[in-house]
Amino acid sequence: MKFGQVDTPENIDFTLPKTHPETFRVLSKYDTIETPNFFVGCAKWNKADLKGFYPRGTKDELEYYSKQFNSIELNATFYRNFPASQFEKWKEKTPNNFKFFPKLGQEISHWKRLKGVEEVVNSYIDNFSNLEEKLGTIFLQLHANFGPKNFELLENFIKSWPKTLPLAVEVRHKDWFEDKNVFTDFTNLLEAYNIANVLVDTAGRRDMVHNRLTNNEAFIRYVGANHPTDYDRLDDWVLKLKEWKNAALQNVHFFIHQNLEVESPLLAAYFIKKINAEFGLKLTIPNQKDESNNNGQISLL
Repeated sequence: MKFGQVDTPENIDFTLPKTHPETFRVLSKYDTIETPNFFVGCAKWNKADLKGFYPRGTKDELEYYSKQFNSIELNATFYRNFPASQFEKWKEKTPNNFKFFPKLGQEISHWKRLKGVEEVVNSYIDNFSNLEEKLGTIFLQLHANFGPKNFELLENFIKSWPKTLPLAVEVRHKDWFEDKNVFTDFTNLLEAYNIANVLVDTAGRRDMVHNRLTNNEAFIRYVGANHPTDYDRLDDWVLKLKEWKNAALQNVHFFIHQNLEVESPLLAAYFIKKINAEFGLKLTIPNQKDESNNNGQISLL
C-alpha cells in the first residue's frame, strides 16, 4: 500500500494522538466485555504480493492463508465485482471463524462518486452476501479528491445503506480533517447511522489517525513504513487498544499493510503475538516457526 508513503520515515513523529473525547462518550453506551473480538489480517493473500509467506508446494493460497489469519481486508473487490459463485467458493475454503472485510468497488466510490449507484451497490451486496456468516464489515474508501463539498452525496449514501449490514467509511481529502466543524459533522453522521470511522495509520497522513470512533468498532488500517519503528508503532497500538477495551470497546478489526506488502505477514505475526499476551487471546501466530529473535521481531532489512 503506497498511500501515505514517505522517503524518510525516520523524520516522522509516529506518536499516536490522544483518544478523541467523543470516543469515550460513544463507548460509554456499551457494556465492558472481558475480551474484545479481534480480527487481524493482511489486505491480500496472493503469492505474488506475499512472497516468501507460503511454504513451497502450497497449492491453494487462500486455504493456507486462512489457517494463519482469521480475516482478510478484501481489496480485490475494489477492482472487480466478483460473481456470487466466487464468494461461495471462498466461503467453503476457509475455517468457520474466518471473516472477509470486502471493499466496495471503485465504480461506486471513484468513478460514479456515489451518484446513481443504487443498482451497482445492490449488486455488490448481493454477491457479498454469499459469504454468509463469514462476511465482516464492508468498507467504503472514497477518492482523495472527494471533499466535504460532497457531504450531501455521502449523507444520502449512508442513509440508504441497509441497517443490517455493518459498514465502515474512509475519507481521504484533507479538508475532512482540517476543519473542526466539518470533521464533527462527518463523525456525527457516521455515529447516527452506526457506521464505523476508518482509522488509517500511515506516515504521510497523520491526520487520518484521529482516534475518533463512531460506534463499537475500531477499524484500523495500519501502514508500515518498512522501517524498524514499525514495531514500536504496533506496541503503541496494543496500549491504545487496551485503553479502549477498558472503555468498553468490543470489536477490533486491524489490517496490516506495508509499502512492500511482502513484509505485512511479518508485522502481523509480531502484532498478534503482542495482543495474545495482552488480551489473553489464542490467535494463531502466522508462520510461528519463522520467528527469529527473543522479542518476536523479524528484520525488515
